[in-house]
Amino acid sequence: MGDMPMTDMPWWRWRLNVRSGLHMLSDAAFQQTVWLAGLPGYGDVTDAVYRLVEDTWLDNWSAEKYVGTVFRDAQEAALVDGAVLKVLRILHEVGPDAAVPVYLQHPGWPEAVHAARQAHVALATGDGEDPDAPPRTLEALTSLKRAA
Repeated sequence: MGDMPMTDMPWWRWRLNVRSGLHMLSDAAFQQTVWLAGLPGYGDVTDAVYRLVEDTWLDNWSAEKYVGTVFRDAQEAALVDGAVLKVLRILHEVGPDAAVPVYLQHPGWPEAVHAARQAHVALATGDGEDPDAPPRTLEALTSLKRAA
């Protein structure tokens, strides 16, 4: 995980999943070159959203609940909440199985990407990582989770 201290957050694996989802949702160039191109190894839009809400249930309650365990402070939690709400609104409008172009062409997508970017930058910076590094593959995420 680069410079990320693996043991400083109690539920760092959940944080890693949230960061992964936010990272992919926040990177318009990645979305064009990987998701639209259908490159394997990263999942799709729905997979990224799933990583946001899989363990945390951020689709049901606020990230504020996880300050001190997944998120470092209320600011990180608020940024994550904002991103999750914008992305989920689109997911509910177009459906979880829509083709990638449907998400990317949604009128609210640029705002969702911007909100995800703000949250991603805050979390990556808090972990001592470069927010502009490319997103990790799903295989790399699995390896990181096993390494600790």
